[in-house]
Amino acid sequence: MVRILPMASSIRPSLSSLKFSGSSRFSVSLFSHNSTRKFTFCHLGTAVPQVQSFGLKASKLLREKGGCLSISAAGNMAHASTASTQENVLEWVKQDKRRMLHVVYRVGDLDRTIKFYTECLGMKLLRKRDIPEERYTNAFLGYGPEDSHFVIELTYNYGVDQYDIGSGFGHFGIAVDDVSKTVELIKAKGGKVTREPGAVKGGKTVVAFIEDPDGYKFELLERGPTPEPLCQVMLRVGDLERAISFYENAYGMKLLRTRDNPEYKYTIAMLGYGPEDTSAVMELTYNYGVTEYDKGNAYAQIAIGTDDVYKTAEAIRLCGGKITREPGPLPGISTKITACLDPDGWKTVFVDNIDFLKELE
Repeated sequence: MVRILPMASSIRPSLSSLKFSGSSRFSVSLFSHNSTRKFTFCHLGTAVPQVQSFGLKASKLLREKGGCLSISAAGNMAHASTASTQENVLEWVKQDKRRMLHVVYRVGDLDRTIKFYTECLGMKLLRKRDIPEERYTNAFLGYGPEDSHFVIELTYNYGVDQYDIGSGFGHFGIAVDDVSKTVELIKAKGGKVTREPGAVKGGKTVVAFIEDPDGYKFELLERGPTPEPLCQVMLRVGDLERAISFYENAYGMKLLRTRDNPEYKYTIAMLGYGPEDTSAVMELTYNYGVTEYDKGNAYAQIAIGTDDVYKTAEAIRLCGGKITREPGPLPGISTKITACLDPDGWKTVFVDNIDFLKELE
């Protein structure tokens, strides 16, 4: 059903370093709160007044004989220094070694879902992890090893058998050789097909839609052999341009393409860390005139690898994102992470690349 080409891991266990440009002397401490003030000191023997923030006395500051000393662009200096630092951080984001690691969501019956994914969708159960003290179990499934493939992390919370998917989550995408044959197999296994095979609205790609036992939708895309069959996560957003800017600058993704479908009143944007035919990508969908969605409590987050969770959190803040978990190690396993919300409230967790690989050993 799904042909997989080998794909080398895109995570390299090395940390990037960021060097910040030095700012002009006096610019931050002296002027950071007065963006437009200008001080001019004239006449013979007139000293610049004492500046408490530097601990300097007036007698030690510059004097001008028969002339004028002008300290201007107070706020401009601070602004330039801050802008330079921001530019360095955002440039580092582009150079960071990032990859979509897994997508996390909750299910009501773990064994039932594992059976459906392995028998109907051709995934492999990669590992399970039970955390009895926290009363939940994880199962990781996908089409290849976690160190080189995008995978699914299912979460079963003890005693919870149903969740609300909401209206904001869209679907997951799986690339297959033959959509019609895949649909026939899923029907034979008792799966639910919500859209029969056919060309996508506004396009030519042959697709079909199915639902898993918990109601999560999967789009089957007819595509040639690929190293990354689990290829898309579709989320709906209220402002597409805002979302694109955030995912590019804060997350370091590339805008791969956009497609507007005025006939059906929606626009999509595909973003990721590599081409669509070889990498997992985000599909952000804007429906004309809809600015907010109900996110429910079923879908959780995506996880992205990074060389530095601390710099990642800094970049997210600079881009207006909300940090929901400060960067640092997780208790017990020491894996460093940081978590945030994008402008639409979708959660993302960034995981230290080296720590992630250690988890898999």
